[in-house]
Amino acid sequence: MNRLLVMTAGVILGGLLLGDLAGCDNKPSGSEKIKIGFLVKMPEEPWFQNEWKHAQRCADKYGFDLIKIGASDGEKVLNAINNLAAQGAKGFVICAPDVRLGPAIVAAARERNLKVFSVDDQFLGADGQPMKDVPYMGISAREIGRQVGKALYEEFKKRGWKIEETGACCIAHDQLPTAKNRTEGTRDALTEAGFPAEKIYVAQEKTTDTEGGFNAANSVLTQYPEVKRWLVFSMNDEGVMGGVRAMEGRGFTAETTIGIGIGGSTCEIEFKKEKPTGFFATCLISEYRHGYETAELLYKWIKEGTTPPMYTLTAGVIVTRETQEQKRRELGLID
Repeated sequence: MNRLLVMTAGVILGGLLLGDLAGCDNKPSGSEKIKIGFLVKMPEEPWFQNEWKHAQRCADKYGFDLIKIGASDGEKVLNAINNLAAQGAKGFVICAPDVRLGPAIVAAARERNLKVFSVDDQFLGADGQPMKDVPYMGISAREIGRQVGKALYEEFKKRGWKIEETGACCIAHDQLPTAKNRTEGTRDALTEAGFPAEKIYVAQEKTTDTEGGFNAANSVLTQYPEVKRWLVFSMNDEGVMGGVRAMEGRGFTAETTIGIGIGGSTCEIEFKKEKPTGFFATCLISEYRHGYETAELLYKWIKEGTTPPMYTLTAGVIVTRETQEQKRRELGLID
């Protein structure tokens, strides 16, 4: 990461504008097969595997080569960009491991005459603000968080739980803007619906996986042993699954826990369990669009010179174990 972040200011600032990137003579010859990279920060996670799967469907349709690379830190991103250039790629889609790498990624791509399309997490510039000159497809983070909050409150009311016996466990990861927007959106929706803000207990997770959620929830459970029923939310399915596991370890069940995640990929294992768990629902977001559509837009940008939209946000839909299969089919996630 350090190597990538300390690239000279002249190189970084000399070509951050999309016009510089788009202005490069990067169109392939008529007989040359286009190669496109797709870099993800956590290739072992189902979300990114599904992005790759749908991007490959796009590659199969249009006849370009898709080069899939996992890049979990800045050094690996730099190596991946070099790798793509050496293979003759014309551009890449990337979910960066650190959004602050944005200026350095763009500079490295420009130096190698590669087009860049950011997905999932938007690049931040040197001033800490979103880089609006790089095409981006992301998730409407705050609105999706609000969907989770509304669904949690509706289920809380439906079950007739007493407010004095109920707490909300917020498993947060505020250093990532997308994550912060999601959990803040959920908190806002809960309080607007009438859930007391002082009964929302926040714990920061160190990692955005199931273990991180488990450890964060355990700290909340230790601090508030008097709570008899829990609402659980986080930035993703993994955080909520970890929270549910922690609560199961303290004797809480599907009858005393309402966990709603975000994503819809990792949590399939929860929905397939014969006996329901405290993982009640998820806000399903479409890795189809994030994989297929970004690859398609980048391909057309390279082949036809069609500049993609600078800013695209995708929406989500709340699904339970009873409704998730039908909704996945409607979104094109399964055949």
